[in-house]
Amino acid sequence: MEGYKVDGQEENNSHQMTTQAPIPLLTPYKLGKFNLSHRIVLAPLTRQRSYGNVPQPHAILYYSQRTSKGGLLITEASGVSDTAQGYPYTPGIWTKEQVEAWKPIVDAVHAKGGIFFCQIWHAGRVSNTGYQPNGQAPISSTDKPLTPQIQSNGIDVAQFSPPRRLDTDEIPSVVNDFRLAARNAIEAGFDGVEIHGAHGYLIDQFMKDQVNDRTDKYGGSLENRCRFALEIVEAVANEVGADRVGIRLSPFANYAEAGDSNPKALGLHMAQSLNKYGILYCHMVEPRMKTAGEKSESPHSLIPLRKVFNGTFIAAGGYEREDGIKAVAENRADLICYGRWFLANPDLPKRFVLNAPLNKYNRETFYTSDPVIGYTDYPFLEDAA
Repeated sequence: MEGYKVDGQEENNSHQMTTQAPIPLLTPYKLGKFNLSHRIVLAPLTRQRSYGNVPQPHAILYYSQRTSKGGLLITEASGVSDTAQGYPYTPGIWTKEQVEAWKPIVDAVHAKGGIFFCQIWHAGRVSNTGYQPNGQAPISSTDKPLTPQIQSNGIDVAQFSPPRRLDTDEIPSVVNDFRLAARNAIEAGFDGVEIHGAHGYLIDQFMKDQVNDRTDKYGGSLENRCRFALEIVEAVANEVGADRVGIRLSPFANYAEAGDSNPKALGLHMAQSLNKYGILYCHMVEPRMKTAGEKSESPHSLIPLRKVFNGTFIAAGGYEREDGIKAVAENRADLICYGRWFLANPDLPKRFVLNAPLNKYNRETFYTSDPVIGYTDYPFLEDAA
């Protein structure tokens, strides 16, 4: 397999090969049956531009701009059911209309040789009655409400309605929603799915002991708290094949008041348990990302979890070019997810090859609903010159 090259970049001749070692982040990688030309992954990024929870035609350009031949892309979080939403204008994958709307987006990524996974998601209690069918309460592992939070724009306050604790016998139907969403994603043409088990959303609300206060088989012990997540993994893997399934986890994070008293034990238990199902990858958020967008010092490391998990290991959270290269060189991860830098630099792999300067990202337009501004108007290298 050949490494990632950019147009005009000379083929390595023997002289160059002796003087210039390949950049680890830009070497090929075999992700199961998928041949990646480099190890830079588009992180799943909520963009809030899917009006009526339906992916829009402007997403065709957005994702295709960020596609490179042999590059892996993960979609923004996509709801698995009509109870899954917690933000305005986020896409879903539970209706026929949504599946049809995803198809041209997937086709555009495939036309440029990209590998495309759909992130399937349920917000749980990170929601309010305004996003729920018939104004009902959001569902969760608990009935403990979430404190109102300043939103990412630093101005608006997000209000969360008190959640309704799922009954034990309701849980299988939520697991089934994830299974059907995965089936729908494959029907839409996606190469696979990533189960969103991170960042304080529904699956995390079951795993983390700061949230989960259940007394049934889904609460209490570490094994019980991880049961819901692993039932979803099993159902999704059985539906679409384990070789098309990844999961995102953030055991060390404290998003949406979802912290754990022993995050390392939680991470290790999940990494070990996932091996039973033979899924394609585990995508872990670095301990330094305690809360959204801010790096902080952490005594923890993903290395023990990396060593335990048998499949491909993807790391995310505050990576720049140099520490991404270092993480791959030191075998701390196979692939590195880039979010904000990829959002602002649609040709990020090319810029990393050339060590070119990067466009700055504008946080103020991350979650605005404009179909162009802050979405598809970030310049490519040749345009910026």
